[in-house]
Amino acid sequence: MRSIVIALRLNLLTLVLTGLLYPLAVTGVAQLLFPARANGSLVSGEAGQVVGSALIAQGFSNPAYLQPRPSAAGDNGYDATASGGSNLGPTSKKLRDRVQADLSRLQRDNPAAAGPVPAELVLTSGSGVDPEISPDAALWQLPRIAAARGIAEPRLRAIVEEHVEGRDLGFLGEPRVNVLQLNLALDRQFGKPAGQGR
Repeated sequence: MRSIVIALRLNLLTLVLTGLLYPLAVTGVAQLLFPARANGSLVSGEAGQVVGSALIAQGFSNPAYLQPRPSAAGDNGYDATASGGSNLGPTSKKLRDRVQADLSRLQRDNPAAAGPVPAELVLTSGSGVDPEISPDAALWQLPRIAAARGIAEPRLRAIVEEHVEGRDLGFLGEPRVNVLQLNLALDRQFGKPAGQGR
């Protein structure tokens, strides 16, 4: 009986330390040192309303906006509650068909784009909600955005270049552009496009 009481006390102590005190301490430190990140890196629109998170991709189909990588998360994609890859392998017919359909759509929607379609615009990420694309993938889409907004391409290029995030700590990862933040910058600079939807 004595051993059971000792085990229960140790179990309760461990539960309080690791299940209550430690998470509270980590949350408190995070809220103190980086509150925006601790609260989900939320992004606000013009009126101050939250329009998304800088950490989670959203689908944009309006030609006046930068489009993200395709998503396999959830039934319609970009579902953060179903984050994950498609788990389709390189020999999968379903994967080949989806990639070919995306490739055809991108070539049709971006007839003035120079060079081949960047691979990341037809391949999903491991999470399915990767919010960033490479600067090359962003610049590849500029002719379509310029035509849809009636704005000279060099002006758009300057905004993309302003929003390029470098490598973390100068050597980790690759340069990237956050799609949501760049699209909001386009709206701030040039106004929302005439067509409804994103």
